[in-house]
Amino acid sequence: MFENVKEIPGDALLALMVAFKNDPNPNKIDLGVGVYKDDTGLTPVLNVVKKAEAFLLENEVSKGYIGATGSPELGPLLQKLMLGDNHPLITESRIATAQTPGGTGALRVAGDLINAVNPAARIWVSDPTWSNHFHVFAGAGVEVRTYPYYDADQNGLAIDAMLEAIRQIPQGDVILLHASCHNPTGIDPTAEQWDQISTLVAERSLVPLIDCAYQGFGEGLEEDVYGLRTLLSQCPEALITTSCSKNFGLYNERIGALSLVTEKAEHCQRAFTQVANCIRANYSNPPAHGAAIVTTILSDHALRQQWEQELADMRQRIQRMRNELVSSLQSLNCNRDFTFIAQQKGMFSYSGLSKEEVLYLRAHFGIYAVESGRINIAGINDQNIGLLSEAIHQAIQQ
Repeated sequence: MFENVKEIPGDALLALMVAFKNDPNPNKIDLGVGVYKDDTGLTPVLNVVKKAEAFLLENEVSKGYIGATGSPELGPLLQKLMLGDNHPLITESRIATAQTPGGTGALRVAGDLINAVNPAARIWVSDPTWSNHFHVFAGAGVEVRTYPYYDADQNGLAIDAMLEAIRQIPQGDVILLHASCHNPTGIDPTAEQWDQISTLVAERSLVPLIDCAYQGFGEGLEEDVYGLRTLLSQCPEALITTSCSKNFGLYNERIGALSLVTEKAEHCQRAFTQVANCIRANYSNPPAHGAAIVTTILSDHALRQQWEQELADMRQRIQRMRNELVSSLQSLNCNRDFTFIAQQKGMFSYSGLSKEEVLYLRAHFGIYAVESGRINIAGINDQNIGLLSEAIHQAIQQ
């Protein structure tokens, strides 16, 4: 069976992780891996998570299966987190949520669902987007196309080109939009641009698939779902993928969800059976522990408040490092304007660095970033920002 199997090139980001790990430079800096890091360079376990786990250790009574669509308590809590209490979609039973193994699992189930109910539909993703979007949807048998998103000359959103491309997407196709903290650019639409995008998506009768992986990491829990709520106010049908990896720090617990939005409640009930069928044919049941942690935190007032504060601390640290990086580069009289970095949202930034500059940083300073120039702002801290700024300044000069 395997004698003539061809080797597939490894994922570029995973290869970057290995190269960083093997680099003996004691001052090396990792700006590639897409996880939050604190000022000591560690990906911390939130204190509120430890409290929730201590509670579960004392009170958990079973390790039995939780069912194909996961924890029944989790879905309503995540719906309220995204939509707010008493949202019409909730009160009218037009939204249903299935727990999945991480946000990636949610995306794959969404792809399987699209292929099951409308195999002719294509999915349109931003150019650029998270690279794994292509693998996940292609693996589900869904054709993937792209629409313009990034304006390299302005280091901003290519809104006019984006809207024109949406006007050309065939009715019934699916369009993937990042709710906030766009990965990899860090560039989000303004409220006015979200209004334009939502109106056009509705006019074209497209189905939005809203990837909500970073709620709370941009401007705040409410602010980061403005685009999501605007889309749902205009589009009768939608899919939403959620991740708890970042805002709860639960990366290795693999906790996410897929929410299905329909025009009528009876449509929702029927379609949700298709979701369950897709899950049953894939991994059968999601893991329980991460869901129990999130459910415990969101259903307890004191724990919820503590979580919101710890989330705010992470968000504010990222924004502080954005501002300090810009200021540090300005103090070196760097002959390039980096002020746009302070306007971007979330962990990631399209820094404007060229491939050659990125490779120079890696070879001469042990600074690891993606060749597109995308950097993880959370990898910057008070100890390495001086070295990083000097290295960027030198790379530009060279």
